[in-house]
Amino acid sequence: MAFRRGIFISEEPTPIVPPVRVDAAMPVVYVTAPVHLAENPYGVTNKPELLFTYADAVRKFGFSMRPEIWNNYTAPQMIFSQFALYGVSPLVLVNVLDPREHNEAITNHKLNLEDYSVVLAEEAPEDPGNPLDPDADPVFVPVEGVLIDTITIKDDEGAEYVEGIHYTLSFNRNGHIVVSAIEGITDGISANEQLEFAYTKLAPEKVDIYDVIGGYDVANDRNLGLETVEDIFPDFRMIPGQLLAPGFSSDPVVAAVMETKASNINGHFRCITLCDIPTLVENDHGEMVRHRFTDVPAWKNQNNFTSPRQINCYPMLRLGNQIYYYSTQLAGRIARTDFENRMVPYRSPSNQRLEINGICDANGDEIKLNINQANFLAGQGIVSAINWTQGWVSWGGRTGAFPGTTDPKDVQISIRRMFDWIGNTLVLTHWSRIDSPITRRRIETITDSSNIWFNGLASQEFILGGRVEFMPDDNPRTDVLDGFVRFRVHVSPPPPMEAAEFILQYDPEYLQTLFA
Repeated sequence: MAFRRGIFISEEPTPIVPPVRVDAAMPVVYVTAPVHLAENPYGVTNKPELLFTYADAVRKFGFSMRPEIWNNYTAPQMIFSQFALYGVSPLVLVNVLDPREHNEAITNHKLNLEDYSVVLAEEAPEDPGNPLDPDADPVFVPVEGVLIDTITIKDDEGAEYVEGIHYTLSFNRNGHIVVSAIEGITDGISANEQLEFAYTKLAPEKVDIYDVIGGYDVANDRNLGLETVEDIFPDFRMIPGQLLAPGFSSDPVVAAVMETKASNINGHFRCITLCDIPTLVENDHGEMVRHRFTDVPAWKNQNNFTSPRQINCYPMLRLGNQIYYYSTQLAGRIARTDFENRMVPYRSPSNQRLEINGICDANGDEIKLNINQANFLAGQGIVSAINWTQGWVSWGGRTGAFPGTTDPKDVQISIRRMFDWIGNTLVLTHWSRIDSPITRRRIETITDSSNIWFNGLASQEFILGGRVEFMPDDNPRTDVLDGFVRFRVHVSPPPPMEAAEFILQYDPEYLQTLFA
């Protein structure tokens, strides 16, 4: 070592490490998106997108409040609920609709211009309940879901016109394609000319549960569907807090895969899933009928919606003319509740305001649940909604494991989420110590930092108490020699007050006031 003279400064690591912040409510949602309205229709398929603003979500995934869009794609209701109704972010959307695969190609479609422009339209399909008059002129309706870059136009002799030279294409305010002929062009399009169109339009009905479940694409070396949950933390350094698949999570296979993924993300993290129980089921005659609330618990058990990580929702929600899958709004409600409690998930989402004015089935027909019926569902591990003293609120704070399981950490939604949040936080906070030498000071740093964090949570009443211990019995010499150590965590999040009783008693002593 070189000879030294003078005053020198050196630094040592702080013995107390502040916890890494973990967002326990960030939803990762698998949706079908109206990508024909998006900035890049082909750029968001099976690619998780981290969104912080309404504008960013609309630009990347496409959006419309029109019923034709709302009823055929699930991304718009998630975007509107998260950013407009509950005002929370971030949100991760994964679009499982592939415009290259889930589409329908149309050729030789004849349509007349109206003067020099026309909205791309097709004959309206016949309504079986209201047949069209065979002698009446055909009724044309605008085509939904057209991919604007696939449109080609020919004249009646088969000569192809060129976009930008003979015509222009644009979207109108309803998201329909407007074809406008450029006037004054030699050999151009004439007024009222009949044109022959070819185009490709989205077919969201072709998306099935296997597109949602996904897997690994060997040819392109990428994850698909629910497998992309493994990409969230490496891409964004954020841990999923909720997994959703509105419109698909009522399928037992999808729900089972969601639960499996939520139990082990990247081999280290955990979260919850929000599942929708169907409001319409098939009867013995093959007809779709109302799923009565009395039959819902049996359906839940028969289809194995009984995991501690599943929050099961019934029925659907309505706000104005729009119908929402319950899981869509519950994700926003959970995130909003966390935000109102300093981002700590210690409070149950039950008895919290929903942005609705009714509940209904998938057909939009009203469903009525009184407090006794809602309590029946809550006692079976199903979250419903009631119109009570505060207006419409969510009702039910138990996971799908209840009543088959009674362990508080598995049946109380708030406690389950707290355990996941605490575990994920400890993983991230102390990850940097992996491969460091096992020394007494390093062990004390981990335990002291964790205990100071728990003391802070307890002082704010986010937990009733908690501590971390390094015990000899948990750490046999053979494990320590092999580089493996265990810390025992004791923690008690507060259980929600699900019931309270006031005992009224007549007290005759107060009769003395008559003689005061």
